Formats: sequence, C-alpha cells, structure tokens
Amino acid sequence: MSTTTITPLTTEDAELLIAAARKAAEAAGVTVSVTVLDAGGHLLAFRRDDRAVLISGETSTRKAYTALQLNAATADLVDAVQPGALFHTLPTALDRPLLFIAGGIPVHRDGRLIGAIGVGGGAPDQDHGFATEAVRALDA
Repeated sequence: MSTTTITPLTTEDAELLIAAARKAAEAAGVTVSVTVLDAGGHLLAFRRDDRAVLISGETSTRKAYTALQLNAATADLVDAVQPGALFHTLPTALDRPLLFIAGGIPVHRDGRLIGAIGVGGGAPDQDHGFATEAVRALDA
C-alpha cells in the first residue's frame, strides 16, 4: 500500500497568499486585512493594513475559519444561512462565530484541504476576488 504525502501549508505559502491578496486589493484601490490558517485552524499569518477598517482583521479571520470548517468558499454559502436554511443554526467546532460573507476560501493541495485564507475590508465580491487571486498565485 502506498501513501501519498501532502505538503502542508507553510509560513512561506501564507506569506505568498497575503502578498498576492494585498497586491490585488491595492490594484483595486482597497485596503484589506488577510488571515491564513493551516488545516488544523491554527493561525499561520495575519496582516492588517492600518488604513483598513479596524473590524476587517476579525472579519478576515472569521471568514478563513468558516471556509476551513466547511471546506467551501464563503461566497458559495450565503444562501445556505438564510433563516430556515441549511446552516442557519450551525454550531461551530472552533468556538468562533461563523461568518458567511464572501472572502473566505479553502486552500487545497493535491485535492486535500491544507488551510484557508480570509480577506476583509472591501465589498464582499471584492474580498472574494482578492482571496481567489491569492489562491491562484499559490497554485502557480
């Protein structure tokens, strides 16, 4: 029986994700905070821009936790959290409130979940785009 070893998300990966998200945000004229978690939900890297809204740091972290817990982009979950919908009363295993607004994306390597990125500070569709650009940069 052969086993496949998946390289975990490293601090270098996290720094690349943050740099790519910030570059995309700066190109759009937006200041953002970015959080990167490993597969276990441990904080690998965090960057809050001093010009960003103060709450953007907590927002980016909650988006990353949500994407990691559900292994899904938070942009894809918005409809699922409306009152009476599938995730409306979902408890959180990490004892953090879930945040279902675009900007959180799980990070995969060789088809396996290895972490997540959360971006906060712009409009939801912008944050989703910045996080997507970051994940693309990591995959390149």
